[in-house]
Order: sequence, then C-alpha cells, then structure tokens
Amino acid sequence: MDEMRARLESPETFEPLLRLALRFGTLALLLIWCFTIMKPFLNPILWGLIIAIASHPLFVRLRAAVHGRTAVAATLYVLLALALLVLPAYLLADTLIVSLKLLAHHLADGTLRVPPPPDSVRTWILVGDPIHRFWLLSSTNLDQAFASITPELTTMGRSMVSGVSDVLVGFLEFIIAIFVAAAFMANAASGQRIAGDVAIRLAGEGGRSYADLAVRTIRSVTKGIIGVALIQSLLAGLGFLAADIPAAGLLALLCLIIAIVQLPLVLVLLPVVIYAFTILDPVPAVVFAVWCTGVSLIEHVLRPLMLARGVDVPMLVVFIGAIGGLLTSGVLGLFVGPVVLALGYTLVLAWLQAAPRGAGTGVDIKSL
Repeated sequence: MDEMRARLESPETFEPLLRLALRFGTLALLLIWCFTIMKPFLNPILWGLIIAIASHPLFVRLRAAVHGRTAVAATLYVLLALALLVLPAYLLADTLIVSLKLLAHHLADGTLRVPPPPDSVRTWILVGDPIHRFWLLSSTNLDQAFASITPELTTMGRSMVSGVSDVLVGFLEFIIAIFVAAAFMANAASGQRIAGDVAIRLAGEGGRSYADLAVRTIRSVTKGIIGVALIQSLLAGLGFLAADIPAAGLLALLCLIIAIVQLPLVLVLLPVVIYAFTILDPVPAVVFAVWCTGVSLIEHVLRPLMLARGVDVPMLVVFIGAIGGLLTSGVLGLFVGPVVLALGYTLVLAWLQAAPRGAGTGVDIKSL
C-alpha cells in the first residue's frame, strides 16, 4: 500500500495523471459549454438530421435532375418542402380562425342556439346524467350554462392559449429543420464519413453496421409511422375543408396526433361524420363518410408498403416515444420522440443480440 502511494505521488506518475485529468476536464467543459449553446436549437437540428436521413434518396434524385448541382438541388428541396408544409398549414389555420370568429360573432349577438339533447344521452354510463343536464341547460339558457362552468372555461382558455403558442413554436422549428436538413444533405459525403468514423470509435470495426442499422431505423419509422400519419391527417383535413367542417385545422391536427401515437383514427373521424350528417344533405354526407372510412383504413395499405424494407419496431415503443416527446419537447417532440426512442431500442437490441466474437467486432445486420 505504501509502495503504491509512493508511486502515485512520484513526479514520474503524478505529472502524466495530472495532464490526463486536465485534458479530460477541458474536453468535458468544452462539450458542456457547446451543449449549453446548442440546447435551444437541439430539437430543430435533431429533426433536421432525421429529415435529411429519411429524404436523402429523394435529394439524390433531385440533384441528378439538375445535373449534379448540389446548391440548386438544396434550394429546390427547401422550396418544395416549405410549399408542402406552409400551404396546408395556412389553409387549415385559416378555417380554424374563421370558425372562431363565427363562434364569437354568434356569442356576441346571442344567435347561437344549441339543440336539446336526445333522451338516449341519459343512458350513457357514469357521465350520461350530468352531460344531459348541462346540454339541456345549454339549449334553454346558454348564458347560465356558461356561467356554471366559468372556472373550467378559464382554465381551458389558458390551456388553449398555451397550446397555440406551442404549435406556433413547433411550426417555426419545422421551418428551421427544413433548412438544417438541406444543409446536411448538401454536405452528405463529409457527414457520412464523420458518422462512420464516430461509429468506429465507439463500437470498433463493427460500428459501420450499427450506423447502417441506425439509418434504416430512422427511415423506417419516419416513413412507416410519421409519413403515414401525415398523409392521413392531410387527407382528413382536405375532407374537412370540402365538407365545410368547422375548425378543420384543429381536427386535422388531432388526427395527426392520434395517428402518430398509433390510436384508431376513428376516434376523431366518427364524431365528425355524425356531425356531418346533421348539417349536410344525405348524398354529400355519405360521400364524406366514405372518404373518412378510406382515410382511416389507408394505413393498412401504406404502412406495410413503407415498412416492407425497414426495421420492425414495436408499436408500444412508438407510442411511448410520441407521448414522451410531446410532453418534453412540445409539438416537434411528437415527431422526434418516436424516432429517437425507436433508434435507441433497435441499437440496444442489436448490441444485446450481437455474438461475442472478441473485441472490436460488431453486429451482423442480416442476422436481425
């Protein structure tokens, strides 16, 4: 013991250890400082990286169409992505604003009327009787009905204002992520080289296999889960606009959230279809119902096609990732969360299933 202490306290041993500690301390301080600076931009950068990995094959075809001019391809990619994002968002937000203005107008001039509830509402388990009483009061005296739930309306109003601000922040982060994705794809060659070097540093020569698995997982979840959810919500929103459904933008956003967390889209579409039969003529109402049925069932066609060459990820992982991402990072976390959690799940599972072939060996993806 004394001999070991003396050896550690000797200048020949102490000085190298001190230099090593100073190097690691300086590196740790630098990394913490960089993370603190990048933290406000972490979500859009991460989402931009995910978008870049998922849409890189499309960018390659776009670059080939413009004869290999990377800058032109990146500019066209940004313009197309912004058009696909901004135009539907504007149309759906406009319908929400118009609906709110119309509701405020009817409330102000006292022309808002609520039909009396059907007697069948009383038979609903647990909630039937209070809902029937409040609905009946609303049909006879709307002001008194609102006065009876003033605290709840105040709380809901504050939550809605906070939710709207979160949506706006998420929309801005989406726009930033599109530019980040274009920058990543314009420098894809150097990025792939750096990613491969980092993977080898972390996992030895088998690190490239893990990097390839990570790319496959990101593309699989992005296309098979988020891509299908975006298509469903967009088609649902177009149907709401065509049927002149109030608050079509909000309903489309609910469809997007429901689809990403892997819940049945009928939870949103069925009440809307029932409402449509009360305001539309029979033929348009039936057409709208058929459209909504197709939107809810299209995932059973699209998802197998998009996941056919991807990595199988349990839906529970996607669900937890979506909910956790939404709670921790807002609207953008709804998209980033499933991808990140699925990536972590897949890589850890691959590491656990890798055969112990000695130091520096990785996992054979074909065995997964």
